[in-house]
Amino acid sequence: MDLKELYRDVILDHNRRPRNFGPLEGANHRAEGNNPLCGDRLTLAVRLAGDRIEDIRFEGSGCAISTASASLMTEAVKGKDRASVRQLFERIHALLTQPDAAADPALGKLAALSGVREFPARVKCASLCWHTLNAALASPSGAATVSTE
Repeated sequence: MDLKELYRDVILDHNRRPRNFGPLEGANHRAEGNNPLCGDRLTLAVRLAGDRIEDIRFEGSGCAISTASASLMTEAVKGKDRASVRQLFERIHALLTQPDAAADPALGKLAALSGVREFPARVKCASLCWHTLNAALASPSGAATVSTE
């Protein structure tokens, strides 16, 4: 299967059946994300246990890329500590924004997000959830708002 097929299949699967979608009881960090250009809106709820993401869920509505990226992200970061999440964010950000960034097989399904680079207007759709997670984890009050404007 080539990368374009993987991109299409993964995006469609995670858009149709998003993982970790819905409310999260006991969340101690939250952030609202908004991409006015595409109309994507999401609320990210995180339950941290010390420095580790014990659970994470999202709610909202958005395009297929936004929903799929949030679904993939929640699967990838669950159980990870803040430092690991930050490193993963940097790798995904490079994958989405740098034309020469290789889709590292170690990223698993997240490598499919490299296909978004071919559609520059959609990069904000794919990165919204990642920026929202960063804001949620960085906020001392446990609540933040992010916009891609």
